[in-house]
Amino acid sequence: MMILVTGATGATGNIGRELTRELDAKGAKLRLLVRDPARAAGLSDRAERVVGDLGEPSTLPPAFDGVDKLFLLTQGIGTDHTAAAVATAEAAGVSHIVHVSSLHVTLVPLPAMARWHHEREEIVRASGIPATFLRPGGFMTNAFDWLPTIREGNHVLDPVGPGRYAPIDPADIGAVAALVLTEAGHQGEEYVLTGDETFTVAEQVRVISGTVGRDIKVREVTTPDEAVRFRFPDGAPQELADAITEGFNLMRADTVGFRTDTVERLLGRKPRTFADWCARNAEAFRRPETF
Repeated sequence: MMILVTGATGATGNIGRELTRELDAKGAKLRLLVRDPARAAGLSDRAERVVGDLGEPSTLPPAFDGVDKLFLLTQGIGTDHTAAAVATAEAAGVSHIVHVSSLHVTLVPLPAMARWHHEREEIVRASGIPATFLRPGGFMTNAFDWLPTIREGNHVLDPVGPGRYAPIDPADIGAVAALVLTEAGHQGEEYVLTGDETFTVAEQVRVISGTVGRDIKVREVTTPDEAVRFRFPDGAPQELADAITEGFNLMRADTVGFRTDTVERLLGRKPRTFADWCARNAEAFRRPETF
């Protein structure tokens, strides 16, 4: 069966690259949707590359031709890319969609940050194509967003204080996605994915500091603008900025930290630890000026 992977490069590549490696190792028949083939360098030598853009629906049919399963990962705050991919998948006769959503769609009431994910899930459901929804929490790789303030002042902005969460390594999301795409029995499932350890931001920074031998400071956020800078150092559209601020307020209120055992149940092993992730990415924090 042919598997089409979206989001293997660019800003969404954290999961897609890991998934591509997993599928390559399984010997899966694989195709990558790419806007720029050069950005797919270093990925599977076996995978087909087809140029297309989810933002330009007319470019998609060649990539979807003959595809049996679709891994769908979109970014931003809209639903147009999801709608274009799903419509093309319907026309191409795709039999299974594995869609990356968010843990936040499980919250009641639904926060603004989850609204776009919820709407995307509804687009997939309305298509009638059998689907599996992956709903990860915060990514370990979000720590890379701290590099600008580490470069500038050797500190990390902390918008959540006592709030705790269980970050997940995108490599684990990729491993779960590969399993779901290549084994039967996952259609119709909704998998909430987290790491196994809960942290405050300050605790994460201590792990990084200990790994790289650098005393990185933590500075508590005092304004909404600073909270947005924590996640998007270069700023964000107002609608997204408001959603981020709301999300951080919810995180601050959760002093226990929500986590699931889904990764362990599906993969038969514990999720990767934040310490392991830090060890693999130590150079970025040891020498942030080079990244």
